[in-house]
Amino acid sequence: MQVGFVYSEDYLEHDTGMHPENAGRLRAIMKGLEDADLIDMLYPVKPIAASTGQIQLVHTSEHIRTVKDFSLKEKALDGDTPTNNRSYEVALLAAGGVISAVDAVMDSVSGVDSVFALVRPPGHHAKPDRSMGFCLFNNVAIAARYAQKRGLGKVLIVDWDVHHGNGTQEAFYEDSSVLYFSIHQYPHYPGTGRVDEMGVGEGRGYNINVPLPGGANDADYLYVFNEILVPAARKFRPDIILVSAGQDGHKDDPLAGMNLTSAGFGQMTGVVRSLAEELCGGKLVLSLEGGYDYGALSDSIVMIFRALMGEIYDVPEMGDVSNNTRQLVKKVINLHSGGKIL
Repeated sequence: MQVGFVYSEDYLEHDTGMHPENAGRLRAIMKGLEDADLIDMLYPVKPIAASTGQIQLVHTSEHIRTVKDFSLKEKALDGDTPTNNRSYEVALLAAGGVISAVDAVMDSVSGVDSVFALVRPPGHHAKPDRSMGFCLFNNVAIAARYAQKRGLGKVLIVDWDVHHGNGTQEAFYEDSSVLYFSIHQYPHYPGTGRVDEMGVGEGRGYNINVPLPGGANDADYLYVFNEILVPAARKFRPDIILVSAGQDGHKDDPLAGMNLTSAGFGQMTGVVRSLAEELCGGKLVLSLEGGYDYGALSDSIVMIFRALMGEIYDVPEMGDVSNNTRQLVKKVINLHSGGKIL
């Protein structure tokens, strides 16, 4: 079993200055992997820039032109989403990096079955027609459609970023071929992700939101994974699993209020990895989303890679599952009961 990673120094050229989503995040991650002596144990997957046709699998032509024009003018796409004159090209390379990861696991390049795409800018807030929340193009959504263009039928997207992936939800809200599962802090930015946002039409039931209150810990997240994600995935039976891997739920992150530990992210990765091995031949791609404390982000990524490599470890002082979480899980299951997934 070989674990891959996507990285390019070009990702540092989306220069956002002192913005929370800045190049220092990737520098910290790469240093953490080097300090942990992991780099030489991982297979490097070279990213190739996505074509405009691949971006159009999710985004409108007008949106693509807007990102390009604003980047050339170094204008912010919204109050949270700055650009510089390299942002458009780097965003194409970020989306292409996740596509390259999909190719690697589909083709089992050098025995690779899982890849973590360490890309930026992130993507899960980007809607088909709008950039927002630090995100220019929706890297994971584009990769999902690309995998389907390559012949895979069903895609499971697991989003554990602390913010709800409103852009990903919107992209697949009427689609039964993509199961979107999001566990996130609520209420919180961007304000979406309620339990009753379940999809419409053919997509009803294929959108599962678990909006946890602030303060949720490792035990809460793992309880949700075991009670909701695992049975839903087994019923859906995906052909590939994609993860919007934001580590901003960490207890040390400055932009949120959750209590996850670095080891907790490793535990969640272990669950998803086991599901991939059981259901889709191990085909698993993770894409970097949030995480804004350098130390917490770096430590969490190290734990995630160790879990992808098959290491098993205990979470120290994981805590108890809260009554709020237990009640929320019951509510989610009740709302989806009798549906196609739960």
